[in-house]
Amino acid sequence: MAGEPASPSRRRFLGGALGVAGAGAAGAAGFGVSRMVDDEEPASTAAGSQVSLYGTHQAGIATPAQDRLAFAAFDVTTTDVTALQTMLGLWAAAAHQMSTGEPVGGTGSANSNPAAPPLDTGEAFDLDPANLTVTVGFGPSLFDDRFGLENRRPAALADLPAFPGDTLDANRSGGDIGVQACSNDPQVAFHAIRNFARMARGTAVMRWTQLGFGRTSTTSKTESTPRNLMGFKDGTNNILAENTADLDDYVWVGPDTDQPWMAGGSYLVARRIRMLIESWDTDFLSDQEAVFGRTKNTGAPLGGTAEFDTVDLDAKDADGGPVIPATAHIRLAAPATNGGMKILRRGYSYTDGIDADTGLLDAGLFFICYQADPTKQFVPIQQRLGHGDALNEYIRHTGSAVFAVPPGLSGPGDWFGKKLFST
Repeated sequence: MAGEPASPSRRRFLGGALGVAGAGAAGAAGFGVSRMVDDEEPASTAAGSQVSLYGTHQAGIATPAQDRLAFAAFDVTTTDVTALQTMLGLWAAAAHQMSTGEPVGGTGSANSNPAAPPLDTGEAFDLDPANLTVTVGFGPSLFDDRFGLENRRPAALADLPAFPGDTLDANRSGGDIGVQACSNDPQVAFHAIRNFARMARGTAVMRWTQLGFGRTSTTSKTESTPRNLMGFKDGTNNILAENTADLDDYVWVGPDTDQPWMAGGSYLVARRIRMLIESWDTDFLSDQEAVFGRTKNTGAPLGGTAEFDTVDLDAKDADGGPVIPATAHIRLAAPATNGGMKILRRGYSYTDGIDADTGLLDAGLFFICYQADPTKQFVPIQQRLGHGDALNEYIRHTGSAVFAVPPGLSGPGDWFGKKLFST
């Protein structure tokens, strides 16, 4: 990731961010823009607690996964493209400030006018950014006839097909814009989404949100393997941040893309997967291990002794049957059974209280993955899992979305989607 430019003023950052939208965009933001601006330098925070907003790729993808997630999908309510561009510029300015530990709008006098609403909602005052990352993507529905983007929709940004066993809730699916905020502090992650929603008023509204706790995949050599709510280690064979070859091959969109504005970007797929925990908890340990294809205690693949032992899909038991069952999740999700395809998993556990209809826990996995082309990666893998995975007895897919995540912001003057609107 490219280093952050030294101490840019917020006036220069926000002015550049909105510049591409022209004088009309600045006028559309009006009083809101002028109040977002001051000349103070960024406040310093503890070393090692910040992830730069700027870089070749957006932060929050190959960034080692933080502990907490706040995710939101937005629907754009205006047909004014200038207003949309202005919002995206304001979001970029705010994301930079929040990721460096500053309040939205900075720390100058313009932020403390008692006769006006505060620029920042305040719940993250004095909190460290805790490696906050904000990642923004665009859904298929944004590319309709409202903003003249019909011809700029990438072929890879296709609506996901129906998968076997889907029980999707339309109120938890889709969206024009997706925002992923991750931090090691849940209040900091929530603060980012809350302030984006506040700045979007009059331009976009939240369609759905999801809070997540506890990462469910290993995404760096520096991390231990976490456990999902079923008690199994998850993400053992994930793409790691240090594996730049796999990132280039499977995660980043290459220069041969049909839409140049997406070169260096990625595609985010989100799936809300409810776990039928009460049913799972009554199952025998041997059955649970056969469902995953791993031992519950060590995480070792069946037939192995340690978590990172090679998964031997050809191993046979004493009766000549496969050691790892044909319906085991680990077998059906493995690159070896999916034409070598891989995805970068970056999901979180969630709990949303009790299902009022059943009295059972509404908890599970908010699955997030990144890839260079979901039509060639996520879709065929999920179709294979949907048709044969023994895990399907214990889960229900209740929400779904896909977003095109543009490349990273180059520095002050850039903003989310700038290349999309300027090409």
